[in-house]
Amino acid sequence: MYRHSLRRRVAIAFAMCVAVLSVVWGFAFFAAIRLSEDRVLAQQLQSAAENYPSLTSNLRGYEEVDSLPVSLRQWAQTNPSEGLYEFEAEELHVAVVPGSNGQRRAFVVFDVSDIEAASSEDWWLLLVITGVVGALGALGFGLGVLVMRRAVAPVAQLAKVVADIDPEQLSAEDHKRIEPNRFGDDEVGVLARTIEKTLERISAFVERERYFTGSASHELRTPITVIMGALELLEESDLSVTDRRVVDRVKRATFEMKATVEMFLCLARETDGGQYNEQFLVMPLVSQAIDQQRHLLSGKCVDVEINLNDVEIADLSKPIACGHSQAFSIAVNNLVRNAFEHTLDGQGPVTIHIKERVLFVTNQVSTETNERHTPTETSSQGYGLGLGIVQRLCERNGWSFSLYADEARVAASLSW
Repeated sequence: MYRHSLRRRVAIAFAMCVAVLSVVWGFAFFAAIRLSEDRVLAQQLQSAAENYPSLTSNLRGYEEVDSLPVSLRQWAQTNPSEGLYEFEAEELHVAVVPGSNGQRRAFVVFDVSDIEAASSEDWWLLLVITGVVGALGALGFGLGVLVMRRAVAPVAQLAKVVADIDPEQLSAEDHKRIEPNRFGDDEVGVLARTIEKTLERISAFVERERYFTGSASHELRTPITVIMGALELLEESDLSVTDRRVVDRVKRATFEMKATVEMFLCLARETDGGQYNEQFLVMPLVSQAIDQQRHLLSGKCVDVEINLNDVEIADLSKPIACGHSQAFSIAVNNLVRNAFEHTLDGQGPVTIHIKERVLFVTNQVSTETNERHTPTETSSQGYGLGLGIVQRLCERNGWSFSLYADEARVAASLSW
């Protein structure tokens, strides 16, 4: 349980990290200053010990220019102004001060040649300082990562819980895995509760969908089965030609209604008991679709040609597709019905070309078949609702559907 919001926790963590680093850097600089002081005093004491018993001072005063060290005389003759000067080559520091009683200026010279370390020691000192700075930087980085990780730990915990939920296999109990009470009342808690409610609604929707498709599958198919049984009884009775035509029309409409119901139920199902990995023969389903839709060619002078590459038409053992056989039958029925409906009298033939892993359904839409046209891929919209449903069925089963059209013909391709 967290008492503060995520924004405040991040701000507090950042402030704590900056404060700790500032204190550490302050102690580091203070230690460096004290170390420098001790080093200077030690060097000066060492120089005095080496000259004992003749104690010489590194700090001297000069009132005359001629009494200055030779290296400073030429500079002193330029009458420099008051202030501090450094001469690195001579390792001298000079202070120009006003003289007493209106006399000319005096010079205070500090010789640091015996105090400053050698160049090799400077490099070692620089290396040590670099190492200390690098260690402090690494410490600051590690501290920042640790503090920020603790600050955003609830977000990472929520992300892990959500990542463990499989959206493809969502169960009715998945929303209970989030447990939003452990995230408190901050922004993460609000997000967790929102995700829990969303998953709960999705789970309820999936449950309603399963119940609906299970009930609708029975409730919708039962009257259709009753109608088809009644039509079979009527066909066996002595009917006039006019009545038989009416029965045929009702029978075709019933078959179309049955196909539509099965199609929409197939699309509505989220899962279908592993039937999407079924292997089935393609040719029997194609022949069945042609027989069911052949009434659309009645009164038209249109032929239907079936071509199989490297397979005899009588050989029904191949090709073989993998997926949902009912979905494949619905897709083929839609393609065949669409081709039969859009083919006018004398604009045949309708060609169904079957290869090992692809099915082509081609129909003529113009009598100008002698002209050469370049086919272009087009959308399934505008060629009936059925082709849009075919696209969805293919996406569900991992198949591929495309439609090619030009001024003379339309070709639909279904590959698996």
